[in-house]
Amino acid sequence: MDGTGSFGAGRAGSAFDLVAFVKQPQTILRALAWIFSMVVFASIINEGYVNMGSERLHCVFNKNADACNYGITIGFIAFLASGFFLALDIYFPQISSVKDRKRAVLLEMGFSGFWTFLWFVGFCFLANQWSRTSPEELPLEQASDAARAAIAFSFFSIIVWAALTVCAVQRFLLGTDMTLFTTEHLDGQAPKQPYPSNDVIGQTTIPVEAYQSPPFIETKETRPAGYQAPPAF
Repeated sequence: MDGTGSFGAGRAGSAFDLVAFVKQPQTILRALAWIFSMVVFASIINEGYVNMGSERLHCVFNKNADACNYGITIGFIAFLASGFFLALDIYFPQISSVKDRKRAVLLEMGFSGFWTFLWFVGFCFLANQWSRTSPEELPLEQASDAARAAIAFSFFSIIVWAALTVCAVQRFLLGTDMTLFTTEHLDGQAPKQPYPSNDVIGQTTIPVEAYQSPPFIETKETRPAGYQAPPAF
């Protein structure tokens, strides 16, 4: 990933390069996560429930409905999340606010790490329930293949989501090149301009005293010739 800009992306507003985006390891991992999650929940929905001699359908994993429900739930949510984060990756270089970019990376890092853990739990859960399925209760070959596919791609999903977590951590550690962002990008607001001062615009301040005449003080020099002061009473 390019270390310039903010959190692995360049300057906001740069042109989108589709070829470079597709070749990114993160984009490839997103596509794999999307495919693997679809395989897991689709396999369980289509072939994960079998009719064992009755009208009621049973989960292929040791007749444990919780195992099937868990695999479907985490697989479907991972399927939606992969599409969401892929769209976020496309939009990410257009985000001008550093704070918003940081929130997006933190969201991806937290979700990917958490889903890595859920996939690990799902793999262990499905594999354990499948191993407990007795030979007498083994479903049809087609259902068995679906169960094995769900277990295998759950394991592959652990690796993919762990790699996505590492990518998110690397993007977070890259931080921000502050020289590419203005105050408007950092705060999300237009920078405030101070009011111009008299010194900045070159105006000259004329003191108020210059317009005031001095007070009248009568002295001998200011009296006209022949003037006599009135007598005091």
